[in-house]
Amino acid sequence: MPIRRLREFLDSHQVKYFVISHSPAYTAQDIAAAAHVSGNELVKTVMVSIDGKMAMALLHAPRHLDFDLLRELCGSRDVTLAEEIAFSGLFPECEIGAMPPFGNLYGMKVYADEELDESMDIVFNAGTHRELLRLSWFDYKRLVNPVMGRIASIR
Repeated sequence: MPIRRLREFLDSHQVKYFVISHSPAYTAQDIAAAAHVSGNELVKTVMVSIDGKMAMALLHAPRHLDFDLLRELCGSRDVTLAEEIAFSGLFPECEIGAMPPFGNLYGMKVYADEELDESMDIVFNAGTHRELLRLSWFDYKRLVNPVMGRIASIR
C-alpha cells in the first residue's frame, strides 16, 4: 500500500485515488511499461537543491528538467540536482527515488511544469518501486499548491 502519511493525507481531504501495483521498476520508461500507464500521465519527481534547501520539481516522465528555466522561475542562481545522500533521510518511509511529489508533507516547496495543467489525472510513485497512485491533477494541485511555470524541455 502507498505510504501511510500520504494515504492518511489524501483520505482526510476526501480525495479519490487508485493504487496501481506493478513489478519492480526504476526508470520512468520501465515503470510506464510495467504498469501499462501512458507516458503523458506518468509524472516524475526530481529532487533539487535551491539555495541549499531541498525542493521537488514535477514534470511529465518523458521530459527533462531544464535547470535554467527552474532558476528563472524560483529567482535563484543556486539550483542544482540533489544528490541521493542529501535527501534519502528526508523520506524515511520511502524507497530511494520513489518518493511521491507531495513536498508539503515533508516541508519543502514543489515546482511543477505548466504543461501538467493540461492533464486530467497524474500517476506517480507512491513510496515504493512497486506501486503508483493515480489521482486527478485538480486534486493534486489543490492540495500541494505547487509553484507553476515552464521548467521542462523535450531535449
